[in-house]
Amino acid sequence: MKITKYPQSCIMIETNNKKILIDAGGIKYQEKFLEIWKAADIILITHKHGDHIKVDVLKDLNIPIYSTNEVQNTYPEIKFNIVKENDIITLDNIKIEVVKAIHGYNPNLKDGKEVLENVGYIVDNGKYRLYTTSDTICFNNDYKADIVALPVTAHGLTMSSYEASLFSKELGAKLVLPIHMDNDVYPTNVDYMKENFEKFNINYKVLGIEETIEI
Repeated sequence: MKITKYPQSCIMIETNNKKILIDAGGIKYQEKFLEIWKAADIILITHKHGDHIKVDVLKDLNIPIYSTNEVQNTYPEIKFNIVKENDIITLDNIKIEVVKAIHGYNPNLKDGKEVLENVGYIVDNGKYRLYTTSDTICFNNDYKADIVALPVTAHGLTMSSYEASLFSKELGAKLVLPIHMDNDVYPTNVDYMKENFEKFNINYKVLGIEETIEI
């Protein structure tokens, strides 16, 4: 399994001869990304915020795109395959579980910016389970994952790095990939994040934009 990070929460997973693009958003987008993104076999979008979906690019791609009914209603110019919590997406011998996510509340996000439908995805290639959580606060669950890509922004909409540490421990994750760190409006305190991860003995890797890790 090969994982490449793009801005904010976007990752490309390459496994079992397939490419899965998740949360291809607009923050710090570069035109060179298009050639890479359009090679994806499937695109998964967690929720409607523009840092997770770059509509003007995705609407012209002839690739199956999966997301929630709320995302479909927000962006009618794109045809989505609608999913909800507990659904299963099958891509040859890869199983993708659609799982719960709870977007945090911020009074500044109003007038249609509130997220009512939000999902995460667990990609299971038969050897590893990679869980990308979406923008979520902590919640009780019985999910298990070897690798977790999760937000650490700590502005009330997502987990803090302290919460992310606890969440990762409960998952049994062997590797944590912190994401949602490229929005300059909500900067991440990287030193505090590293301090928490190390306090909880979390094995983590901070990937730069276009940096790849192979598992």
